Amino acid sequence: MDLKKFIVDIPNFPEPGVIFRDITPLLNNALAFKIVIKQLAAYAVAQKATVIIAPEARGFLFGPAVSFATNLRFIPVRKAGKLSRTVIDAKYNYEYSANQLEIHAGDLQPNDRVLIVDDVLASGGTARAMCQLVKQEQATIAGLAFVIDLTYLNCKKDLYSYPIKTLIEY
Repeated sequence: MDLKKFIVDIPNFPEPGVIFRDITPLLNNALAFKIVIKQLAAYAVAQKATVIIAPEARGFLFGPAVSFATNLRFIPVRKAGKLSRTVIDAKYNYEYSANQLEIHAGDLQPNDRVLIVDDVLASGGTARAMCQLVKQEQATIAGLAFVIDLTYLNCKKDLYSYPIKTLIEY
């Protein structure tokens, strides 16, 4: 199935010159969504992941589904101030602003093999921050998996030391 046909391009959103890749039609098609989750889950198994992490908000659409499909733990990666217990954090530059991501301290263990799941690989800032969080907890990055890769932004070069799986490329 050509998954790209379920992505709608929205020009000049959220700001002029940006083409937003709208994934909601993919979510609105049960078969397309199922195929995405199966492919990401197969990658998690191939990488011998023991835990899935994904960032809010759109990463939460895919990460928990992959976790469910593989019977692996899921750890949410949240924006600053959203978690109630002691956290570890990583600061990063997002496509349009500076930001900070957090996970609960101690949720990852040194023997964990972590698969990072997100909807889009764009600037790579979110992915790099999640890698920092995994390293801070001395866990292993099993790989990174994205539904969409904006290859024209050429951010994979900063992540080449990790296995990366993408399903749709622009």
